[in-house]
Amino acid sequence: MYAYILAGTAVFFAVMSLVALVLYKADKVKAEKGKWRTKEATLLGFGFFGGAVGALAGMKLFRHKTKHWYFWAVNYAGLLWQLALLGFLAFKLIQSQ
Repeated sequence: MYAYILAGTAVFFAVMSLVALVLYKADKVKAEKGKWRTKEATLLGFGFFGGAVGALAGMKLFRHKTKHWYFWAVNYAGLLWQLALLGFLAFKLIQSQ
């Protein structure tokens, strides 16, 4: 059972990270063109609620939102709980075998 939960959680985090990465790129392009931007709450939400890896990668790759301390804080907090959850599920999986 834990194998399916672990795999599903990992897939969810991967999809959320991909979406977060695309959102950061799209927002960077919009910023450069002076168009309407993605809300900061949307970017932060995707990073915290499952896409921290993609959000942090988007910040680094596209040099976007890197001067805002709260983006770093929220995305690293999201990364921390996401890794903790994956670690817990992996531990339970190993324990159940």
